[in-house]
Amino acid sequence: MTNLDRLESEAIHIMREVAGELERPVLLFSGGKDSTVLLRLAEKAFRPGPFPFPLMHVDTGENFAEVLEFRDRRVAEIGERLIVASVQESIDTGRVVEETGPRASRNRLQTTTLLDAIAAHGFDAVFGGARRDEERSRAKERIFSFRDELGQWDPRSQRPEVWNLYNGRVRRGEHVRVFPLSNWTELDVWDYIAQEDLELPTIYFAHQRDVFERDGMLYACWDGMRLISGESTVRDWVRYRTVGDITCTGGVRSRAVTRDAVIAEIAAARVTERGETRADDRFSEAAMEDRKRVGYF
Repeated sequence: MTNLDRLESEAIHIMREVAGELERPVLLFSGGKDSTVLLRLAEKAFRPGPFPFPLMHVDTGENFAEVLEFRDRRVAEIGERLIVASVQESIDTGRVVEETGPRASRNRLQTTTLLDAIAAHGFDAVFGGARRDEERSRAKERIFSFRDELGQWDPRSQRPEVWNLYNGRVRRGEHVRVFPLSNWTELDVWDYIAQEDLELPTIYFAHQRDVFERDGMLYACWDGMRLISGESTVRDWVRYRTVGDITCTGGVRSRAVTRDAVIAEIAAARVTERGETRADDRFSEAAMEDRKRVGYF
């Protein structure tokens, strides 16, 4: 078996374990590269039958249009059900308060929207695309990451995972976050995308876009942006290593317009994708742990 064969086999085993142990799983699908790989793994795990779970996306209302178009088209192609949990609805109903100012972002507001959706639908397992190579605090996560009735993560409550045995027992109101790609790297993801010939949103490849620089990162220009004194827009060649809320996801200068060129670029990279392109991840490990405890991840 190749490295990708082993990773694929492990991920399929995890998905089938969850389907067998838990009553109401859901798979988070944003249209990004990691969730696209999860979708392919789910097809291999459960086709020709339907998935034993729906798909869900927490939509901030400030996502890249190219990614949303890809999300909806891909879901229609596979014929599965997509639940869209709306941050805008959380704002409208007073569940969260929108930030203001030029650095305002809805990214952090997703926590409440996600937890509300989990409670409303009674989900007891949530598949996510997180990987241990993204940042140091991720390395402490297990594949089954337990969340209590308040959606909080406590590293002391993590369960042993010896011999690929996973404990999916939860009480009412509790759930587990499940990360089938835990042992994958960004390069593994891209190699698998190439192997399976998977389509991705166009913003993962180099293209010309109007951007502005802030705090050493390149942000896309969009209708709701507010420039700070001294900032200006410029048209540049960029691509995105990860996709999320447009307000906190930075691009990287690149001319990698093909999969092979992207893979070569990733192989030479020395900074993680989130460390290079996500403004919300530029804080201390202690702050990251605090966010986990309140269910941010």
